[in-house]
Amino acid sequence: MSTREEVKETVGHISNDGNLNMDQVQTSRRGCFSVRYMLAFILLLCNFSVLTQNMSLNIAIPAMVNITALPSSPNTSTEGPPIVSKDNWNETQKEIMAMAPVYDWSPEIQGIILSSINYGSFLTPIPSGYIAGIFGAKYVVGAGIFISSVLSLFIPLAADTGVALIIIIRIIQGIAQVSVSTGQYSIWIKWGPPLERNKLIAIANSGSLLGYIIILLTGGVLCQTVGWSYIFYIFGGVGCVCSFTWFSLFSEKPRNHPFISTAEKEYIESSLAQEDGPPGWSVPIKAMLKSIPLWVILICIFCEYWQFHVLIVYLPTYINSVLQADLKTSGFLSALPFVFGLVFIILEGQLADFLLSRKLLKLNTIRKLFTAIGVLFSSPFLLSLYWVRSSHSTTMAFFVLSAIFSSFNELGVLINVIDIAPRYVSFLKGVSEVFSNMVGAISPAVSGYLISQDSEFGWRNVFFLSTAINIVGLIFYVIFGQAEIQDWAREDTFTRF
Repeated sequence: MSTREEVKETVGHISNDGNLNMDQVQTSRRGCFSVRYMLAFILLLCNFSVLTQNMSLNIAIPAMVNITALPSSPNTSTEGPPIVSKDNWNETQKEIMAMAPVYDWSPEIQGIILSSINYGSFLTPIPSGYIAGIFGAKYVVGAGIFISSVLSLFIPLAADTGVALIIIIRIIQGIAQVSVSTGQYSIWIKWGPPLERNKLIAIANSGSLLGYIIILLTGGVLCQTVGWSYIFYIFGGVGCVCSFTWFSLFSEKPRNHPFISTAEKEYIESSLAQEDGPPGWSVPIKAMLKSIPLWVILICIFCEYWQFHVLIVYLPTYINSVLQADLKTSGFLSALPFVFGLVFIILEGQLADFLLSRKLLKLNTIRKLFTAIGVLFSSPFLLSLYWVRSSHSTTMAFFVLSAIFSSFNELGVLINVIDIAPRYVSFLKGVSEVFSNMVGAISPAVSGYLISQDSEFGWRNVFFLSTAINIVGLIFYVIFGQAEIQDWAREDTFTRF
């Protein structure tokens, strides 16, 4: 049965002509402190927790191993940040070793430990997205946050026990974190009015950028002041609080929420009355495999995430090796582009909803325009980094500008699946996660190979390759991309696998 009839039954204050009382609608739409925005903020905190727990080991592992090597020699540029002296470096290492244990892990073992969180990511997104679409996001998202947070608290103990246990914990933690990222998209099919969805998703997704900022700014400081184990205790504890908050304040449907006002509930349900309901147990796999718009989105996501993973993995390395920054300065500079990206992604969500609500642009045009801006305007700044590397301020300005324009992709192709198949958004988000995790395993390895093979032009080649791949994905998307609900995603479609 269609949800249209269910909505009509539950909305008691809709007039006979099918329209809401306009005073209630306007009041509800203006309410930035409404329940739906509260849920977006809670999801922001959940995404923040997941990201910080994901990155905690990356930040802590230099302090967890017995590092005796000194940083590379300083650059001749007089504009760069100060370099850690030999005495300061040795003193720092003594402080770290005094506050927390260190382990004799070889680089190969460290690589296995760091990558273990992705071992289950190739198999988890699709089933977790499917389960969230069927049973709802409350328990999928909430359980994922809780499991990941509790396991984060046990990582210091696991490190004392042995390498095998910490690898197992990281694998399970990665599976739990994937369930959070894939399960949450089904929420906005029930809670997000179409003209506010971009804004709500932007708020929720900005939690990941906030997580990058905070972990880069505080991780190194925590390691050098109170010990590396507190990274896991602090961010694991924050995640536990977020999971309890989520279970306490989230309801699958607006009508079941204990604190929602009548005006907001009626506004949300009436705005969603024309959309199809949840998919049930069947998913049109054959139709999805034949859908060109869906494949274009997946290919473009693969291309977009190539550059994203390169920057996430190698930005601190670039700043440390090319700009010769010390550890604390490197963390601050690495976080700077994400600070601006966080601010602009929220503003861009407002802009997208404004253009759509005023009917200035069609949704399909908005998605393609934002994606084109995200690719074409950010690429020149990355390509120019090789020629401005002698100027630290210019280099960081280019990284910031690239991050600002790249954030447009968050409101472009990266959420396009919610437009073409809202009924199957959790399942398709899981599929897209497979593609993003796949490129996450490939792009850093390829970039590392290019850097190691050519010390002079390696970084230039990395940025050229990521830009070329990005533009190829954009071309496919501009030509074949769509933002209309596909026939196979409509409620009256009976073709099933």
